Amino acid sequence: MQQLIRGRVLDFHADPQDTDDNHRYWENGAILVEDGRILAVGDHADLAREGLAEIDHRPHLILPGFIDPHLHFPQLQVIASWGAQLLDWLNTYTFPAEAQFADPDHAARMAGLFLDQLTAHGTTTAVAFCSSHKASAEALFTAAHARDMAMVAGKVMMDRNAIPAVQDTPQSSYDDSAALIAAWHGRGRQLYAITPRFAITSSPEQMEMAGALVRENPGLHLQTHLSENRDEIDFTLSLYLKARDYLDIYDHYGLLGPRALLGHSIHLEPREIDRIAETDSRPVFCPTSNLFLGSGLFDAQGLRGRGITSGIATDVGGGTSWSMLTTLAEGYKILQLQGQKMHPLTAFHWATRGNALTLGLESEIGTLAPGSAADLVVLDPCATPAMALRAERATTLAEELFILQIMGDDRAVAQTYVAGRPCKEGPRGLQSAAERG
Repeated sequence: MQQLIRGRVLDFHADPQDTDDNHRYWENGAILVEDGRILAVGDHADLAREGLAEIDHRPHLILPGFIDPHLHFPQLQVIASWGAQLLDWLNTYTFPAEAQFADPDHAARMAGLFLDQLTAHGTTTAVAFCSSHKASAEALFTAAHARDMAMVAGKVMMDRNAIPAVQDTPQSSYDDSAALIAAWHGRGRQLYAITPRFAITSSPEQMEMAGALVRENPGLHLQTHLSENRDEIDFTLSLYLKARDYLDIYDHYGLLGPRALLGHSIHLEPREIDRIAETDSRPVFCPTSNLFLGSGLFDAQGLRGRGITSGIATDVGGGTSWSMLTTLAEGYKILQLQGQKMHPLTAFHWATRGNALTLGLESEIGTLAPGSAADLVVLDPCATPAMALRAERATTLAEELFILQIMGDDRAVAQTYVAGRPCKEGPRGLQSAAERG
């Protein structure tokens, strides 16, 4: 059945850092949806017709749903765990929590709660690290598939330098990953990401297995971590003595390329930056995590100046918020510290079409182009009294977006649509045309 979703509609077709002609905005806009897909977008007057079901979100803004290209499914209960740097934080909080995901019932319960948090914050697609247990990935894919929600995920490969309960072996990590790829990759909206956690927790033998999976499945994403913390870098290089630098480890095993998502990528050497550019690999900026763990400042404009495409992500649970709005706010501050700027149009492009480009999925998600999935977020720039007070002085779309970016969180998400279906219950932000009058 067709339906019309009405509101103030914003869609990007180019990067605001490249051209002034980068977006389309309809003050009284609408999106025509059928069977989870966008049929058309434009002025309400051009798309409305008698008998067509209509949901009216005016005066809220409707954008493509947010995309989160780096976060950790098993860490939803360790977010906001008190202060430590990366390696201590992993050993104290993360690995014990991830050990519980060997239990399929626990993993299944957490999968539903994980997806609930994503959609409550306006995120409609995520790239997720599961635990080292096959059951964790099966649970997440099963839950996302039931909701027709696009998910890129993978079972973590890790066979050393962690508690035994979260270790696998080179062979079991290969076998489990291959089985998950066969069962889930391309099933509905599910995509598999080959997932060596990082070089510290993978032996050379396991890295060989990750490379074999990449060679055997060239269309798949690969996700890992790179140069997040200086102690991490030192430990990594002590384990791989022949490596020229951290990135060289992944390069040696054939893991780089346009589908390689390199979480953090903060403390990069010039040679590493050259090689990331040459291979078209994709760094991912995780601002709230980088601040919380004291990791460092991501050089967004420096990498962009080399022609490198980067994503921006929450990194829950090292990241301190599920909200891409909060993520954009903290990203803005990190760039400010380096004399770099993030215009609000740039920010919202990055969290939608920009992250879709990072994943190579821009024909499926991240825009409102006809044929795209009807994954939408409805935003209220006056969601809180403080935001409403500030909004009284806003005179442009960019000013409204900046209010959302700096002051917004899940309260600003009036509704989220996944494949054309609303995810939030209740009347807020969701009224029929008749109710609007």
